[in-house]
Amino acid sequence: MKILYVSTLSNTINAFMIPHIKLLIEQGHHVDVACNIDRDISPSLTDSGCEVFDIKFQRSPISKHNYVAYKKLKKLIQEKGYEIVHTHTPVASICVRLACRNMKNVRVMYTAHGFHFFRGGPIKNWLLYYPIEYWLSRYTDVLITINKEDYNRAKRVFKAKSTKYIPGVGLDTKKISQVIVNKLVKRRELDIEENSFVLLSVGELNKNKNHETVIKAVAKLNNPNIIYIICGQGALDSYLRNLSKKLGVDKQVKLLGYRKDIADICKAADVFVFPSRREGLGMAALEAMASGLPIITSNVHGIVDYSIDSKTGYCCSPLDVNGFAKAIEKLKNNESLRNKMGQENIELVEEFNIDSSLVYLLDAYQIANDNPKGH
Repeated sequence: MKILYVSTLSNTINAFMIPHIKLLIEQGHHVDVACNIDRDISPSLTDSGCEVFDIKFQRSPISKHNYVAYKKLKKLIQEKGYEIVHTHTPVASICVRLACRNMKNVRVMYTAHGFHFFRGGPIKNWLLYYPIEYWLSRYTDVLITINKEDYNRAKRVFKAKSTKYIPGVGLDTKKISQVIVNKLVKRRELDIEENSFVLLSVGELNKNKNHETVIKAVAKLNNPNIIYIICGQGALDSYLRNLSKKLGVDKQVKLLGYRKDIADICKAADVFVFPSRREGLGMAALEAMASGLPIITSNVHGIVDYSIDSKTGYCCSPLDVNGFAKAIEKLKNNESLRNKMGQENIELVEEFNIDSSLVYLLDAYQIANDNPKGH
């Protein structure tokens, strides 16, 4: 089959889709990619014969540039004769389903990496995204969700021909388990005292990732031995630095920017903290679990699929500074509990490993192939 993978930004392809695309190529399919190339696509894809088309999708659903992207995408699908278009991320998926809705020879697969509307989510998200997803679901042959809340809602309410749950996009737990790090050496490299209690967060510096709640919790604990590492880039870099300074913990909060050694840093940390307001699932926390860390998370959306209070670590409301502070204090004061939770997490996270995800993915493609053509 000729398959087109579509995502708003190339970073999504690089971060999550490469094993999926390679598997399909190994199965004998021809796979191309269309996205806004914000970062160079991995050479491993182009070396496999995958052609990459630069289509300037914008993350804002109301950007006028998306209409131009939609027209270019529609022309590409028609000219290349793709049989399946597999789309990811909200804006690209809107464009794909609008473009393909009258193409009787094209099947549309849509992986929702977490709907922007969810239980307890902002009203504006429900008003903007829910009607769009509901309407466009009728032009979706296979709708794939990666958390149970989204699956249950989509199965119950939406109009896709088939709805399938896959536990995540696939985590290479074996690769993470093989990472060996000298904890003290890594801490010295990061300019951290060897006896510090190290918290780690990984994620873009934006409002949704909510790092400020943890910074406030660290300030509340008033313990200079607690160090909070944040790996990621984003618009709130200056804001978070200024907040840390204002709260008197600027010496304890380390913003490391974009890092390629996340697995190594996980092995040098004591606890992973994941305070997001919304997550489709949250690969960063799953990677931390596979590294043997206990996790302190918010209690929202996809995170609750794996974060179990008092078992994997602790769960708090995203804005509950006191709750995060108490959870940090509990784990700081109990090394045996940290070790127990970390070991359990290594076992629990196997549900989300890449091998399982790829089996589920191939099944979804079989469902798409068996569906009658057209909408």
